[in-house]
Amino acid sequence: MSLDLEQLNIQGVKINYYYICKRKLWLFTKGITMEQNSDRVMSGKIIHENSYKRQKHKELLIDNLLRLDIVDSEYVREVKISSKMKKADEMQLYYYIYYLKKLGINKKGMINYVKEKKQEEIELTPEKEEEIEKTIEDIIKISKMKKPPTLKKLSYCTKCAYYEFCFVKEED
Repeated sequence: MSLDLEQLNIQGVKINYYYICKRKLWLFTKGITMEQNSDRVMSGKIIHENSYKRQKHKELLIDNLLRLDIVDSEYVREVKISSKMKKADEMQLYYYIYYLKKLGINKKGMINYVKEKKQEEIELTPEKEEEIEKTIEDIIKISKMKKPPTLKKLSYCTKCAYYEFCFVKEED
């Protein structure tokens, strides 16, 4: 199966949220955003803005949809604070590379983990393309749901910007 660009009206953050928390993804698709109130998110934005200042092509917006952190001749680079959400970070970058490939642009990916001072190179494979397409289909299904997915308490929930929203009536 191969999706066309008309079906790819999905921001990278939705791919990221899909791998972190389906409920967070659903809330985000409904316009419920909590990140603007999060100190952790604000701190991440500051680190992001102050990293790689000498890069020429920083913050490139594609089709008013994808915000690529850094683009150079060989790579699309995604800047992340740490590798704690590695799978979500990788899949977001795979999606960017997949989308660019649909536009006829072939790039490799590089995730730059700022705090850890390490980089990870990724390349799009047919298997990852298939996984991205399945993820897109699932995101579309989740966004059409009338109710959010069932609440699941994950190890990182307390650090999430949506924590109070999700657990306001919950007691430990």
